[in-house]
This record gives sequence, structure tokens and C-alpha cells, in this order.
Amino acid sequence: MAQTMRAVDIKGGAGPIEALHIAEIPKPTATGSQAIVKIKAFGLNRMDLIQRMGHYPVPAGASKILGVEFSGIIESVGDAPERSFKVGDEVFGLAYGGAYAEYIAVSTHMLVHKPSALSWEECAGIPETWITATQAMYNIAKFTPGKSILWHAGASSVSIAGIQLSSADSASSVFATARQDEKCAFAVETLGATAAFNTTTQDWVSEVKKATGGKGVDIIVDFIGASYFQQNLDAIAKDGVVVCLGFMGGTKLPAGVDISAFILKRCSFVGSSLRSRDEEYQGKLRDQLVEHALPRFQDGRFKLLIDKVLPWENIQEAHKLLEDNKTKGKVICTIG
Repeated sequence: MAQTMRAVDIKGGAGPIEALHIAEIPKPTATGSQAIVKIKAFGLNRMDLIQRMGHYPVPAGASKILGVEFSGIIESVGDAPERSFKVGDEVFGLAYGGAYAEYIAVSTHMLVHKPSALSWEECAGIPETWITATQAMYNIAKFTPGKSILWHAGASSVSIAGIQLSSADSASSVFATARQDEKCAFAVETLGATAAFNTTTQDWVSEVKKATGGKGVDIIVDFIGASYFQQNLDAIAKDGVVVCLGFMGGTKLPAGVDISAFILKRCSFVGSSLRSRDEEYQGKLRDQLVEHALPRFQDGRFKLLIDKVLPWENIQEAHKLLEDNKTKGKVICTIG
């Protein structure tokens, strides 16, 4: 077998889109519970843009190569893989890094058998986004049927997953926000949200309160951070939970922020991440995904929405699509 492979590299270690290029590097080998997967397709995530610029710390021991989700075929395994995985299996999975490459070394605890009904491209867009939505909604916010929930960035890949999970599991109301009318319409008409509000043209807090009879929403999943902090506290219901997964709107709160809601409403604000979690934690989330969502992917109840598929040689164009913030669904790159 070849000792090298092609992978997306960043000139200088970090930089703008123009720094992305494909280089020849050493091919990984599998040890312990790992498998070597020959990658067919990989999904792009916003964290990839942040890591490319040198602002996203890679977990200790993880590959410095971009990318955490992929689909492909197992080429080899270490000496202690999960018993259900063997050479030749078609799989998709989640890794700590290394997916922008021809091959990846990944724990078999984070692999899922690829259903024949789904394409390589669809499977490459599942792991990071659907597991993140599952973690935020069930494990962090403790969602139960009958609660209301709001997903910010309603056309983002995580919220696309979350809106569908919320509707399928009997949320009383599923709200979304976005900064474009087209994305708001998409959240309602395509994904099934109860209502969606344009944060640039509407007072979304007032709209949420109107829609909930003044109560507010039980769960808010937020990717924006500081610029939505006060509004989230104003819109959250009594005993509600705000789950913060990102800070696209900054990390420094302005003067005058009123935190009285923490006592008056007994609400909680919880930050969370997925990539920094250990393998055991991520493995349990994989099992949740397989049990809870996979059957619904296969029978079509859940939509796997892909905005654009590009050959990986066009990786600069793929990153530009994400940076322009106009996508509704995943950007996927294919190899081969």
C-alpha cells in the first residue's frame, strides 16, 4: 500500500482561503480501535473556517488536517476495532480532524454503517451537524415533548437538523430566526418550523412572546453569542435554558446588559461544544444518532439537505460558499 496520500493543506499553517491547496503527506496507520477509511466525501463546517485562520484549537493528539465528518470505505483496522466493523464496510463518521484527505484514521466507536438508501454525499453531511443538534437539544437542554424551542441561524446545518428533530419529537412550537426572508421561509416551508423571524427587520423577541402568549420559549439554541445575549434572556421562558454553541456575534457583552432573568425567570445559560468531548462521550452520541435518527433518514422522514457538492480540488470555492453565509444546507466535497 502507498505510504503517502493527498490532503488539503494550509500554506503557512493558517491563513485566508487562498492558502488552501492539496499536498502530498504521510498516510496514517490504524492502531487499537481505529480504522483507516478511504474517503469518498467530506462535509464542511463553520469550525473549519475558524481553524483555517488559526483561531480554533485542535484537540490534543488530533490531526491538524481540517474536517471532522466524512463517508467512505474501511481499508484496514487496528488490533481492537468494534466487532461490527471490518475491511470493506461502507461507513460514515465523526473524527477530531483529518477528513479533508484521501484517508483518515478514526476510532470505530465513531463510525456508522452507511445505509444503501443514502448517498456518499448525504452521509458525509450527517455526523457533525446531527450529533451537535442532538447533544444540544436532549443532553444539554433536556428537551421533552411539549416544550417549545427556538433555533437561531435557522438555515444553518445544525438548525436544519434541530428543527426537524424538534418537530418529530412533539415540540409544542418550533421557532427559528435568520437574517434573510428567504431563509425564514425555508425554515417554515421546507423544514416545518412553526414560525421564523428575520432578526434584521423584526423584533424577534416581541414576536416570540406574541406567539407564546407572553410566556417566552422554553429552549433557545444559539450560535451568535454576545450580540443576542440580552435578547435571549428577554425571550426565554421561566425555567428555560439557553444553549450557546458559538459566538458569531462576538464574546464581549456591552455595558447595560441586564442579567436579572437568571433569578426572576430561574433560567439557565449553558455553553457547550462537541469536538472537545472525549471518545466515550462522543460514542454515546453516535449511538443516540443511530437509534433515534437513522431510521428516519432511511424512510425519508428526515431531510438531508445539501446546498452544493463540489470536487475537493475546488476546496477554495467551497470555503467561499460558507463564508458568504448564503447556503441552506450542507456544502460537501467529493474525492475521486
